[in-house]
Amino acid sequence: MGILNVTPDSFSDGGRFVGRSSTPFQSDVQAAVQAGRQMIADGADILDIGGESTRPYSEPVDAATECARVAPVIRELVAAEPDAVISIDTSKASVAREAIEAGAEIVNDVTGLQGDPDMAALVRDRNVGVCVMHMQGTPQTMQDNPHYQDVVADIERYLIERREECLRLGLQPDCICLDPGIGFGKTHQHNFDLLRATSRFAKLKTPLLIGHSRKGFIKHLLRPHVEKSGREFDPLAGTLGVSLAVAAAGAHVLRVHDVRETVEALVMFEAAGGMLR
Repeated sequence: MGILNVTPDSFSDGGRFVGRSSTPFQSDVQAAVQAGRQMIADGADILDIGGESTRPYSEPVDAATECARVAPVIRELVAAEPDAVISIDTSKASVAREAIEAGAEIVNDVTGLQGDPDMAALVRDRNVGVCVMHMQGTPQTMQDNPHYQDVVADIERYLIERREECLRLGLQPDCICLDPGIGFGKTHQHNFDLLRATSRFAKLKTPLLIGHSRKGFIKHLLRPHVEKSGREFDPLAGTLGVSLAVAAAGAHVLRVHDVRETVEALVMFEAAGGMLR
């Protein structure tokens, strides 16, 4: 899953395709479409398009602004790449509805379908895929004081409960994907505990997404190595290391910024004897 953010403030790649007004101009749309097409050429199976940053302490945006950012990009991508599978990264049902009309086939909701009371019915009635993620709090509060009795058990329980609720609401089993929410209301240690539990989450008999790309826990762990070398930090190598580990442990979807490098790393990992479940 390639990440395509059309936001001014996403933690890693914000501002690449959005003008100063925070509304995409035509040139910005075309630049975003070209980036998405390159991800597809590089091996992305899904493009996850977002118009609102969910980084810690980010400012929320209204639905109209979010739609103005994502809908033109989705329409242009679908026109240019008819076989592309597009995911809309939103927690607003109105944004998801417009994105689906534009050609999106998956809703990636960081609130686990709990942020908007209309979202569950929308994905059910449109029969689109949905990714249900765990987040403690909101983007504005989630990193204030993350705490759990047992982070792995607590989030496993949450994912099971959300899956069962989705089924109760009428969603089809093969339309549901689960995401433990790396970095969303977790300390660095929580993130590592969850990553080491990938094989446990993968046994829930529902596709598992891991979204670890370029996140802060990578820099936190590698800081001593970076400081010793005197070089500027680059999250790519750390992200690839996590990608290989969770893929080998059974993750079904890797949500990443660097598609080509991830695909090539996975190819070489298998060629050298690594096993992908």
